[in-house]
Amino acid sequence: MIEAATEAADRWLGLTPQPATSDILNDMAKLTAEIICRTIFGPRLGAEHATEIVAAFSTYQKLVRNVDIASLIGLPDWVPRFQPAAVHRAAGRIIQVLDHIVGLCRERFAGGENSMIAMLLAARDPETGEQLDADAVRNEAAVLFMAGHETTANSLAWTWYLLSQSPETEARLHAELDAVLGGRTPTLDDVPALVFTRAVFEETIRLYPPIPLLGRQLSRSEQIGGHAIPEGSLLGVVPYLLHRHRIYWPMPDHFVPERFLPEHAAARQRYTYVPFSVGPRVCVGQAFGLTEAILCIAILAQRVRLRLAPHTVVEPIARLSLRPGEALPMVIEARV
Repeated sequence: MIEAATEAADRWLGLTPQPATSDILNDMAKLTAEIICRTIFGPRLGAEHATEIVAAFSTYQKLVRNVDIASLIGLPDWVPRFQPAAVHRAAGRIIQVLDHIVGLCRERFAGGENSMIAMLLAARDPETGEQLDADAVRNEAAVLFMAGHETTANSLAWTWYLLSQSPETEARLHAELDAVLGGRTPTLDDVPALVFTRAVFEETIRLYPPIPLLGRQLSRSEQIGGHAIPEGSLLGVVPYLLHRHRIYWPMPDHFVPERFLPEHAAARQRYTYVPFSVGPRVCVGQAFGLTEAILCIAILAQRVRLRLAPHTVVEPIARLSLRPGEALPMVIEARV
């Protein structure tokens, strides 16, 4: 995380002429992809293939159908779901790249390189003693990558946008970074002390939750708000609306990171804030994603300021995750 974020800051400051303009949404996608790729595949293979996987996944997300009509009308799971041919091509490209990387990881496994793939390759079924087959390893890698890349990238892009619109908040963030870090690069040990930095990110994903709609299917009949809901019904939990409900959040549409400082924790109701879902389906990457975001914000904000490019209009787009449009052009200024 630290190496990838530092390299991203170096790239920004190396752009010419300065101040430079860049698509921050794309930059954050590349940064988080590189982080998750290095984590899954090891430092060398991750850096080599991050951009290729990002491109394939971006194409997939643009084209894939978000509404499963077959499920809505009650067809069983074994009925094939139609997707355009372009979606299958994008998915095939992702599979091809991942298969290639896993093959390279097998070659390097004997060299002792640490990565999640190495752990998967070494894992054995506790009942049969057999290793995971090639498809199973690739599928596990795909899930880890998709879960750990897109959502964090979009949330970081939203963070930079919100900070650019709130100079007072940005100034308080910079003051914390200066006080805690004193100009040095942050480490994992610094994360607990970056209290306001964390609050900035948590407020960002309140306003713009990574997954704005969570679908659930009832495993048994329930009574909800006085209404009988039969088993098998599809329910929608909408964090985007829940996080802006005026009953639970004062000034719900305002960017107020202070509401997430430790002294205000008792005022929040548990189930009114679910950016990572909750219960049995809670995001297993929550701790990883929060740590990643805090370190990336700290490292980048320590060295640069980002300003929304003139005449840019930012509008949320809900696909598999919530994005600030197709691009987020921002002006990069060195922080001196």
